[in-house]
Formats: sequence, C-alpha cells, structure tokens
Amino acid sequence: MVTSVNPPPQPRISPPQLTDAWQQLGPPLPEGVRVRVLRAAYGDPRAAAELVPLLTERQAAGLDPLPAEPAALAPELLRAHRLEIRALPDDTRLVLLLAAADQYPVATHAFLRAVAAAHLDTRALEAAEAAGIAHATASGVVFRDAWTRIAAYESGSSADRRDAHRLLARVLHGDGETPRRSWHRGAGALGPSARLAAELGAAAHEARELGDHLLAGALGERAAALSPDPRERSRLLSRAAADAWHRGDGDRARGLVSASDESALNGMLALRSGNATEAFDGLLTAAVRHARAALEQGSVLNRSAGDQGPGSGLPDGTYPYGSRYPHPDSQSSYQVPNPALDTAVHLLARATEAAVYTGDLRRCREAATVAARLGVIPPGTLAGLAAAVEGRYEDARNLLKAAAGRCGPGGDPTLLIHSGIAALLLGDHSGAERATVRAAASARARGETVTVPQAMEFRAYADFWTGRPRAAETAAADALWQAYATGQDNGACHLQAALAMFAAVTGDGEVCRERAEAARTHARAHGLGLPAALALWALAFLDLSTGRFESAAARLRALAGFGPGHGHRAIRHLATPHYVEAAVRTGDTRVARAAHADYDRWAAAVRSSDDLALSARCRALLAPGPEAVDHYRTALDLHAHGTRDFERARTELLFGSALRRLRRRTEARDRLHSALEAFETFGAPHCATQARAELRALGAPVTASWGTVDLTARLTAQQLMVARMAAEGATNREIAVRLALSPRTIDHHLRGVFSRLGIRSRIELVRLLGEVGL
Repeated sequence: MVTSVNPPPQPRISPPQLTDAWQQLGPPLPEGVRVRVLRAAYGDPRAAAELVPLLTERQAAGLDPLPAEPAALAPELLRAHRLEIRALPDDTRLVLLLAAADQYPVATHAFLRAVAAAHLDTRALEAAEAAGIAHATASGVVFRDAWTRIAAYESGSSADRRDAHRLLARVLHGDGETPRRSWHRGAGALGPSARLAAELGAAAHEARELGDHLLAGALGERAAALSPDPRERSRLLSRAAADAWHRGDGDRARGLVSASDESALNGMLALRSGNATEAFDGLLTAAVRHARAALEQGSVLNRSAGDQGPGSGLPDGTYPYGSRYPHPDSQSSYQVPNPALDTAVHLLARATEAAVYTGDLRRCREAATVAARLGVIPPGTLAGLAAAVEGRYEDARNLLKAAAGRCGPGGDPTLLIHSGIAALLLGDHSGAERATVRAAASARARGETVTVPQAMEFRAYADFWTGRPRAAETAAADALWQAYATGQDNGACHLQAALAMFAAVTGDGEVCRERAEAARTHARAHGLGLPAALALWALAFLDLSTGRFESAAARLRALAGFGPGHGHRAIRHLATPHYVEAAVRTGDTRVARAAHADYDRWAAAVRSSDDLALSARCRALLAPGPEAVDHYRTALDLHAHGTRDFERARTELLFGSALRRLRRRTEARDRLHSALEAFETFGAPHCATQARAELRALGAPVTASWGTVDLTARLTAQQLMVARMAAEGATNREIAVRLALSPRTIDHHLRGVFSRLGIRSRIELVRLLGEVGL
C-alpha cells in the first residue's frame, strides 16, 4: 500500500480574525440570513465567507432558502479537506469513511460493532491522528470538524459508501434500532424500490413518534428518492419538510416543500417568515377549499379548530395542534376521520393567527365569518384575541379563560404556549410563566426546536412584568438568535420589538431605537401589525420616561391606527395607561379620555387586578387635584393583589408627584422613596431619575444607593451580557455577532458599563467581575 505525503497544515487563524473577516463581508446581509448562513456553515466562518458570494440575490435577501447540500455551501473548503483525506493511506480512508457514514447525516452509533464484524484494524487511524484530521476514542472516531467529517464521507467512491452503509445496517439489530438500520439499508440501495421506500416511510414514522425529527427527515427524503410512485414521493417529501421545520431547519423545509404538492405547510412557512397578509389570504382560501371537499365527503363540520390529531392525512408533526381539544360544550373529543376536514380546521386556525398578527380588523372579522359559515370553532386563544380586536370583551374573557386553563393532553407545546398567551392577556403572569416554561421543556423533549423561541418569548413577557427584567432580556435575546436560526424571521421581529420595550424601561435608549427600527422595518415589509405597534410603544415609553411628553403622546396616539404593519388593538390597550399620562402632561386629554373609557371596559371585563389598578391610575391622572388622591389609593390597593411590580412603582411615582403638588410632603416623600427603591432594583434609571427629581423638588435629601446595590443591579441585562463576554476576551465584533447587534451598539454598551461601574478599562472589568464571581 502506498502512503501519500500529507499536505502542509493550514495556518491557524484566531477566532477574532475569523469574526473580523466575516464582519467585513459585503454587502451586509439581513440578520436572519446572516445567522442562517453561519448555521448552514456549521459555525465555520471560512465556510460562511465562501458561501456568501455564491448566494443568489433572492437567497441573500432571505426570499429563497439557502443551498442544502454541502458541495453547494462551501465547495472550495470541502475540496481542500478532500485533498487532505485522499493523501491518507487507503485503509485509513476506509475506516474514516465507515466512521463518517455512522455519523452523517444522522448518528447511528454502530461504528465499533461494524469494525468488529468486519475485522478492521483501527490502528489505521494513527495516520489520521498524525495529520490532525480525526482521533479515536473509547466510543468511536472524533473528526476535527463537521466539514472534515463530510469530506471523509464524500471522498469515498459510491460503491465504497454503499458497502459501508450495508455493513452498518447488518450490525444494527438491537431494540429500538430499526429506524437506523432502515436508514443504512436505504443509503446502501442501488435504485428505486417500492418495498424499501415503504420500509423507510414506516421507519420515519417510528422516529417521528420518538421525537427524532432529524432521523425521520433523513428517512423520509431517502424514501422519496427510492419511491417509483410520484404521488407517494410528494407525500414523503411533505413529511420530510415537516420534520425539517420541526427540528428548526427552515431552509431545508422550504426547499423540500417546494418539490411537493403540500400547500398547507407553505402557508405555515409564509406565516412564520413571509408576508402575514399574503399568508392569511392563502391560508383562508385553502381552508375554504378543503372544507368544501370535506362537505362533498359528507363530514359533519362542527369541530374545534384545535382538534387536529393523528390520522388526519396531513404530514406527521407538521402542525402544532397534535392533540385534540375537547369541544367547549362536551367532556369528550370529537373523532372525525376526514383528512380534508382536518386540513380545513388547521388552515383556519393558522389563518386566524395570521389575522391577529396583522392587526387588521377586517381580516379578523373575515376569519370569524368563514369559521361560522363552516361550523368550525376556532381555538380559544385565537378566538379570544379576535373577539378582543372586535371589542367583544366579555366573549374574549370567556374564551381566554377557557384557553388559559387548558394545557392539552401530554403537554402539547403549542397548546401550552396558547395557554400562556391567554394567561398573559388576563393578567395572570404566574400562570403564563408556568405554561410557557412547560411549553419550552415539552418542545425540547419532542425535538420540536422550532417551537422553543416562541415559548421563550412569552415567558420573557411574564418575567419582565413581574419584576425580573434581566431574566426576561436574557431569555428574549437567546430566543431572538434561535428564531433567526430556525428561519422564523417574523418571530424574530416580535422579539426585536420586545427587546426594544425592555431596553426602553431599563434605560438603553440607543438599543431601544436600534431594536425598534429593525422591528418596524421588517413589520412594514411583512404586514405585521403586532410587532410594529409594540416597537412604537417602546419608543413612546422611552420618550415618556425621559420627559419628551409631546413625542410620547404623538406616538401613542398613532397606536389607534389599524391595518397591516401599523397598529394593533392589543398593544393599544397595554399602552393606554402610558398614553393617558403623556396626554395629561401635554394638556390634550380629549382622545385620551376616550381611550381610557375603552381600556376601563376591558379591565372590567377581564377583572385583572393590575388592569383595574392601571385604569384607576388613569382616572386619577384625569381627575382634578384633590379628587385624584382616592383614585391613586384605589390603584395601589389593587396593585397589591397584582404582579406588575414595575407599574406599581410608576403609580407610586405619579401619586407622590400629585401629593407633592398638594403639599402633602410627608406622604409624598414616602411614596417617592418607595418608587425610587423599586426603580433602582428594577434597573430603570430614567424612572429613578424622575423620582429623584420629585424628591429634590420636595427638598428631601437624595443619596445614590448604587454602592449598596448588587453589581448585577447596576447593569441592564444586555450590559451584563456584554460585560461578561468582554471580560472573557471577546472583541466588540464578536459580541455583536452573538447578540445580533451592531458593533457600534456594543461600544455604546461598554461605555455604559464602564460609567456605571466607575472603571476605565477591560482590565478593571475582568478584575471586578472576578471579585464578585460573575
């Protein structure tokens, strides 16, 4: 056997150099595309840098999926790695091929058994270790990186690859190993086979039931490639696309679904990353088409839109409603064996969701009308939101209460998320946290990676309003990255808006404006009224907390506007207390009084202590001087039974200010000190500044309490994350990549960190964080 000379090792490049090279690529890509490029490149900046110039204009804009096959992602890097592999001895390459086939694209954990069965000599791996390509461990072979593993597989001939797969299939005969054995049997097949395609399809179903969507998708794709029946091939590709979507590979899902006849999943993909208005129109049209087909089949259409279940004829795992809701008037679930009806119900539920996202009142009514005409009951949370948008607050409360108490059999993650959303709308933040924490855990256990960012988003809201802003901001920033990575740019838009609101409250004006602009730009282009309104509210609150009352009032008035990408009644309700405050500060209360009347009607309907407290605060702000006192007291009594600690502190600040003007100095001082303490604990410097100004106007001594507060209380959650990464040696550009912010904003954050901690350099930052154990 002839041993080839190994090529000289490639020069080592430090991570900062790689990150700088990646940042300097142009033109700049949208954030979602950039994150997905890094993911497709297995986190290797060299592969990412090679891929970017190969993207089409539509791929670079995020309109088309990224390439799926490694050879199309980084051909030059893969070619260089193949040259390294081919320079190794033949027996080394053979062992590496077997190891790679055992790991790529799915791990089957059969390498050691295959080596023993074939009597292979693993000493051949010594050459790979010497070349720094791979090394042997007690459990198998570890490759230098993902691209080396792919090169080891692709360097083998077609015949050698088939032999490797057949060997691995022979040794996989234990309990639970059927799907992996079938995978290797399929990978070792020479050509189309209906029998083998059927075996692979059954194995994919088994893997799917176990929550292994990566294996299920690989099996489904291979089954489709081997199926001689075009219709069966399309069905298998649809299911493989659904598996790709669930495991968070949005690009692969979009590529696969384009090769199938599946229209329903296309609607879901449009809802999560396309134009919500177009998604609504397409989903509603498809729902009517399938409902008519169901009528032709003689179905009874009285069914809840949460009732999708197994046997629906839809791609397994495609839709979030995996468990049946009980009918509102019954203790049992309906079992309607009609695939067309199941599809219609699912599509209607998604169309309703799209209508809520747009904030378009006409579309919400249209979805409700179609549901009534078809005899389909929309799921509780979506129906409750639609009722709230239409102003039917009593109906909304009843529907939301039913949804908030329904977590679904087996902890279905989407039902849990909807339960959490309903609880948030009803002011039950503890219930919302429980439901969303369970949702994220259930999604991870089921392999439904795509659902996790949505659960984390709504958990962040619950954390934020109950006085845990740092936990909320950290969770939302992590969810933002995951939303981008899984191809859910519309979800990322929601999270950008939420982070803008968190930044407004915690005093990061520059971050608030950057996040809000990113959210509003995407929302306008994609017809998303909900995040557009949330981002506008964030900017308005930043104005309000920094004394720009005219600007705050103007922004908050704009929230009354409806239509795709402009306004949303749900956010209008949440923002009404701030609008009333801004309007009173500017002396123009006519529109604010009407907004408060509508908000009070909502608060009375949902009976949330916090909403009733905020309505009483609005009443106090709108009342003449002495009359306001009783309303403020009522508000604080109600806050005592609620969970929105930050708004309670805002009420104390406004009450203290009113008492100061009424010359009730002692009570005013007590209220203002209480508000100041809460704002400092919460990390809301602008609000704390307002409280200090009121105390100074009273002539009361004000001492900065930063020295007695924990270090983490001095910094916002975003500043704390930046500080930790900087102390670990990350450059501003590296931190920007990880947090999906601009390097300029990271520089702003670090200046704020140095200012708040009273330090001047990164060296001091490392020392200080080390002293406090962070």
